[in-house]
Amino acid sequence: MTPPPDFQRLISGSRLRIRNKSAFFATLLLHAEFVPSQEVAAAGTDGERVYVNPEVAANLPPDVLDGLLLHEVLHAALSHVQRRGPREKKRWNRAADLIVNGMVTAAGLPVPPQSSGAQAPQDEHLEKLSVEEVYTALEGEEHPGDEDSDDLLDSPPGDAPPKNPKPGQQAAKQWQQALAQARSVDAMSGGKGDDPLGMHRELMRLAPARLDWRAHLWRFLARTPVDFGGFDRRFVGRGLYLEALDDESLTALVAVDTSGSVDDEAVRALVSEVQGVLGAYPHVRATLYYADTEAYGPFDLRPGNPVPPPQGGGGTDFRPIFRLLDTHEPDVLIYLTDGYGDFPDTPPRMPTLWVVPPGGLEDEGFPFGEVLRLEE
Repeated sequence: MTPPPDFQRLISGSRLRIRNKSAFFATLLLHAEFVPSQEVAAAGTDGERVYVNPEVAANLPPDVLDGLLLHEVLHAALSHVQRRGPREKKRWNRAADLIVNGMVTAAGLPVPPQSSGAQAPQDEHLEKLSVEEVYTALEGEEHPGDEDSDDLLDSPPGDAPPKNPKPGQQAAKQWQQALAQARSVDAMSGGKGDDPLGMHRELMRLAPARLDWRAHLWRFLARTPVDFGGFDRRFVGRGLYLEALDDESLTALVAVDTSGSVDDEAVRALVSEVQGVLGAYPHVRATLYYADTEAYGPFDLRPGNPVPPPQGGGGTDFRPIFRLLDTHEPDVLIYLTDGYGDFPDTPPRMPTLWVVPPGGLEDEGFPFGEVLRLEE
């Protein structure tokens, strides 16, 4: 089931407004799947998707809607549904709300009125602990109004479309990756790159040891000046944010070396990750070419579409792809190759990212551009 256009506009508008406040939080919202549902009071999450009542959302002031969506996305990103285990549900929801509402307030947004912590005074000490620690601290406290404020769902609402079955840990892993990408984008936007709100134990608990190649790819595509940071806020108030985004689009040319030095798994991994970027950033568009001593394409890359079958298989010459740049005029070039081939004499005008599988050419062998290495 495809969400109605008005619902999509509400979500897109909220994402843009939050982007003007925080690149970190906006990136998390870009990863979230928002699903309309009449069966939630206002919004809720099962840890994978965020369910929003479209009628309620349409009647909320913009800043209240932004706070509501960020509240639910943070619950999902911090795995508050999966981590409850056998604990008492209402007290767990209060503990999770206390932490998340502190983050929403720090982002300059109002706390959702239906959350269990909406009327409670802030506690700056508890807000920065883990949800398990807050749960213990709240033992014995009475909160009679909690019956109507449970937004951590054990299962999807009855009117929600079915989800693709996933292994139990996959949602948590995907959100951890989203947090890594949020930190990376935040750092490129002038933030700290780790936690925009200070020392929150919840975020530190989920911090990955390092950014993997996927996070660096997102960083490369998200740091352009035509990202949401350069968007004219006046369009949002006039309801024209989607149309204006079309004029602010970023185009990427993705080239894949099919000379035999790059295996199919690396091709699928890179192209699938680029498709993930396209799904999260509506202003990014990408064209794919395969290449050996010639260029084969173009193929239009879209989120969810199957990866086009590779073409070619001869020697390696990078120059045919670079000759296409004058025609396509992309904003960025991403080239998957082991690096052993003929480079053009003159560097291109646009940023170039070389994605290199294990065993590829050393960094200093590339005459220009950035080098990103896939893991062993």
